[in-house]
Amino acid sequence: MRELPDKADAVVVGAGILGLATACELKRRRPDWLVVVVEKEPAPALHQTGRNSCVLHAGVYYAPGSLKARLCTEGRRLLLEFCDVHDIPYEITGKLIVAVDESELGRLRDLESRARANGLRDVRLLDRRGMADVEPYVTGHAGLHIPETGLVDFRLVAAALESTLENSGGKVVYSTTVGRLREARGLVEVATDRGQLEAPLAVTCAGVHSDRLARASGAENDDVSIVPFRGRYFALTPDVAHQCRGLIYPVPDPDLPFLGVHVNRRPDGAVWVGPNAVLALAREGYRRRQIDLRDVGETVMSGPFWRLARRHWRAGAVEVTRDVFPHLVARATSRFLPGITRHHLVSAGAGIRAQALHDDGSLADDFLFAETDRVLHVQNAPSPAATSSLAIARVIADRTLAKLDRQAPTAA
Repeated sequence: MRELPDKADAVVVGAGILGLATACELKRRRPDWLVVVVEKEPAPALHQTGRNSCVLHAGVYYAPGSLKARLCTEGRRLLLEFCDVHDIPYEITGKLIVAVDESELGRLRDLESRARANGLRDVRLLDRRGMADVEPYVTGHAGLHIPETGLVDFRLVAAALESTLENSGGKVVYSTTVGRLREARGLVEVATDRGQLEAPLAVTCAGVHSDRLARASGAENDDVSIVPFRGRYFALTPDVAHQCRGLIYPVPDPDLPFLGVHVNRRPDGAVWVGPNAVLALAREGYRRRQIDLRDVGETVMSGPFWRLARRHWRAGAVEVTRDVFPHLVARATSRFLPGITRHHLVSAGAGIRAQALHDDGSLADDFLFAETDRVLHVQNAPSPAATSSLAIARVIADRTLAKLDRQAPTAA
């Protein structure tokens, strides 16, 4: 096990793709610094980074002008450049968003307008014949083709970021849990289960634990709380997997942060269906029966969660039912990919989405940060955070290094 140093120039908590990207960006701007990443797991990318559908997003869904929209576009470009430099394979497959009937056509056109406003190129609204050229097995009223969407294994990206950091003199310390960060004597004292590390600056990229770590460290976070949603995936059996060439999505419900059950080919050639979105009974509860009493207790006692539940209980009931009865996942898929049945679905694991809620129960719809004098906490970084990671890291580095300027003594 690697030794935890006593001192560093900057500390980053969390070795997911965003934490590692942030550490690399800080090291790039300050080559003489010792930048240390502290991670509670024994390896990188074991949670949100490594448990997703590997989609390289183009930026079709996000409100024009939002951080998500801007950083997804910039992040995709930076990520592809990074993959080219480090020989990480990726594929630009394109995505087809399907309006199964005329009632969804208005929302599909709204997505087309949003995609164009966000600078996406060669976006096309297709009729049935046009959809067949892109995805021959799809049926529906119309489709929106997003040619810039692709696939990449974000675990490989995280591994390359780790190597980049360490080759430049940075350090990643695993199997070390951070309990809190305290500012004293012009330093940040990072308390871990293996001792204390001090640095002038710190960033936390703690995923599902981001709200707890921010509160324990005294950050003002606008009463943001994290609710974990588990998303279960299935793989299509080989006899029907050929029915998806790239990525096939339904038209999403604009009132929810989830994109609905979709089908996409993965870098390893498998074709996945999912995910659903159900309340997880543990913040790292990837199995349905996995329960953490502390996590459940915090959710049950959370006013924002109950305000969210009252607003979206019907959608929640649908998701829970799909989780118990997989044939309903097949039914949702067959709306745009006819012939898919329960027998074509093989369980393929699950992921956890760390969804931030505001005090009124509304869903945080953009990347969020909480700050103190010397610490920046990433409070909300769901999809497309992996795609956007290198661009988000630049924003984090800007804000973090600006703290040094504010701390510098003024001339007499």
